[in-house]
Amino acid sequence: MIEALGYAAAMLSTASFAPQAWKIIRSRKTHDISLGMYVLTVAGFALWLGFGIAKREWPLVASNSICLVLSGFILTMKLLPASRKKKAAAVLGG
Repeated sequence: MIEALGYAAAMLSTASFAPQAWKIIRSRKTHDISLGMYVLTVAGFALWLGFGIAKREWPLVASNSICLVLSGFILTMKLLPASRKKKAAAVLGG
């Protein structure tokens, strides 16, 4: 039961970035997103991923890999100039 709770928490935490990423793809707008928050978030997920790899904790590796990709995408879109953001969103289906 405890392990199921952990997996549910990991799935929800991981999925929490998808709506924001999809909203950015559709709207192409990131001005209201905190740059500092996403810099810290990406760094945190990178460290958690390294920790998971070092400890061979594959659930940590899997969930933090996905979170790193999604939060990294959001950070990248935040940093891109408007013209490149529009091109990237168009390629991704927005």
